[in-house]
Amino acid sequence: MDVSKRDVKVCVRTPGKRHRTFDKQITVWGATAGEVRSLTEYLVAQEVTLVVMEATGSYWKPFYYPMEAKLNVMLVNARHAKNLPGRKTDFSDAQWLAELGAHGLVRASFVPPEPIRELRDLTRARATFARERTREIQRLEKLLEDAGLKLSSVATQITGVSSRAMLSALIAGERDPAVLAHLAKGRLRNKIGPLTEALQGRFSNRHALMTREYLQRTRCRLLQPQQSRPRSSQGRRTAPPARLQSRTDNRQLTGGQASRAAQPRAPAATRTPTAAVNQVIFASVTGRLISCCCRAGRTCNDHGTRHAIGPPGLSSTRSNAPTGICQVN
Repeated sequence: MDVSKRDVKVCVRTPGKRHRTFDKQITVWGATAGEVRSLTEYLVAQEVTLVVMEATGSYWKPFYYPMEAKLNVMLVNARHAKNLPGRKTDFSDAQWLAELGAHGLVRASFVPPEPIRELRDLTRARATFARERTREIQRLEKLLEDAGLKLSSVATQITGVSSRAMLSALIAGERDPAVLAHLAKGRLRNKIGPLTEALQGRFSNRHALMTREYLQRTRCRLLQPQQSRPRSSQGRRTAPPARLQSRTDNRQLTGGQASRAAQPRAPAATRTPTAAVNQVIFASVTGRLISCCCRAGRTCNDHGTRHAIGPPGLSSTRSNAPTGICQVN
């Protein structure tokens, strides 16, 4: 099969009536989905045992994917199946492929299974999007240099929140550098002076039109799953789950304290949210006193009491402060 964009030339090589003779039937089929289904049924009816396919670019995919479930399809590299130079046509290429496939003189190209193909398409598409977005950002930076704006010399990213706010104001017609500089947010507000100097340029209507186009092109979102932490009822992100691993040095504990420290913790569902973050090191050290990893001198949310200074030599797992001791009533 010699595949092109609009059609495919098919040469079916079958044994002839005489000994060691073969008949060749050459047909032309379209590249639409209906034609591909008809071609597949035709090859199955002809009892074809091997389909050798050669194509340019990605034109082989509409034929290869529907046929691979019913036929033994082999995709070959055109460089490995070169015909003799001269009067070369698609029909002669189809016959030559049939001869090579019958004698086992071609090597199949690797075609990954469908799950790998899907993953490959996604990863390649994401890489392409990221590469194109980087190019658009570089074009935007060159445009700002043409306008005399040194925004990239002060701001780390010219497509960040602050930079986009300044560029949007420039597009809307604002030209006062002081007003534009005060649109900065976060840590960039510490650079109001350098921003004011950097935003003094010759930003024209042509720059505004091209900047708007570049900003729209850089707003594309990459193919990356968002795995955000769940939010609480107040809309704040909850803290990540605490590690079920105590960092207490058992060598500093003696007797039953070390054994109680090594006991498994209760399931997360039975603990309070604060206890899930403030890991309890050990319980019932002396009488009804409980040691927590909270800082000493603060009110314990787990037990409702104020911390006292813990035993000497015992440090908190979250800080270097002494471990607090809670008096349980």
